[in-house]
Amino acid sequence: MRLFLLMSLAVVHTSLAGPQAALPLAQAAPPTLAEVRAGMGIPSAGDVRGQQDTVGFASTAAQMARVWELSATPPAPERLGPDPSGTVVGVLCPHDDYLYAGRAYRQVLPLVKAKTVVLIGVFHKYRAFGARDLVVFDDYRAWRTPDGEVPVSALRGAILARLPAADFVQDDAGHDREHSLEPLVAWLRHHRPDVEIVPIIVPASPLPRLEELARHVGGALAAAMRERGLQLGPDVAVAISSDAVHYGSDFTHTPFGEGGIEAYAQAVARDRELLAGPLAGPLSAGKAREFSAACVSPDDPNVYRLTWCGRFSIPFGLLLLGETASALGLPAPTGFPISYSTSVGQPELPVREVGLGETAPANLYHFVGFPAAAYAIAP
Repeated sequence: MRLFLLMSLAVVHTSLAGPQAALPLAQAAPPTLAEVRAGMGIPSAGDVRGQQDTVGFASTAAQMARVWELSATPPAPERLGPDPSGTVVGVLCPHDDYLYAGRAYRQVLPLVKAKTVVLIGVFHKYRAFGARDLVVFDDYRAWRTPDGEVPVSALRGAILARLPAADFVQDDAGHDREHSLEPLVAWLRHHRPDVEIVPIIVPASPLPRLEELARHVGGALAAAMRERGLQLGPDVAVAISSDAVHYGSDFTHTPFGEGGIEAYAQAVARDRELLAGPLAGPLSAGKAREFSAACVSPDDPNVYRLTWCGRFSIPFGLLLLGETASALGLPAPTGFPISYSTSVGQPELPVREVGLGETAPANLYHFVGFPAAAYAIAP
């Protein structure tokens, strides 16, 4: 498998994509694999991806078992609707610390029944790696979880073999530096021990480029599934990682004032509107555009309008899901908002007793929203 350098490929792709893709590259050299691994809670080793965060996320089987047990205890997140009817082919799940978001994970991830899950994550540090206008795969054989290894599916190679070279890189350092997928992998592994994954993280791209990438990756995924006789939903599903609003002066996002109960209420109401609007109902390119426009400036995708960290992972993931379904001759999946919660709207999950904690504070001047939605195809 070819391994590309993010910086060099980004420069090459700029010449191919035209002015709409012209985003500023990081000036410094990207972090090396050794530098990234030195900062991991459990460093990757050999062909197994380790664990970036061992503070907010479980790292032992005992911790994971206790988190799973506690996540089913009340109070549950605010319910936005019933579980979907039909076959669940995708989910939207947060990735914050378990003591804040554990109940939200439990609301949505068990809806995934497929053995193989294509994971679409945030690439928080894309600027440091000079990554843009492409998607980032890993090159690992398996990922570590508290309950044991999760193999990377052979679908990854089948997808990559069908993609234009300018569409992707394989970069283990980028995946090692990113935390947005590892909690979903751990929860999926706990729920289904034989799960396999295809991890993808998504850096900044203009929406037209995300649409193009989703067409290519969705078509490649559908072709690989047809070759293997796999069905969308029963065999393969998509899980998209994203937290909702990050509110507070340290997030540089205070449109309703510095904080307090009124700012909190308005920020939460806006999140609910997105879950009930472009993230609900039949998937379409128009809804992906609506969500993207709410979160980023069309003139510069690097500029936030609304601090959902999935401003690239969500449009790409939903477009990918729609393109895959279409290529397989299936109707467009329908979005069902499941629940919504925040880091201050519920009592902490009592996981400090097993050694877990928080990676950031939670108060009315610094809070994060947790969206949960499922995407299904009607029977």
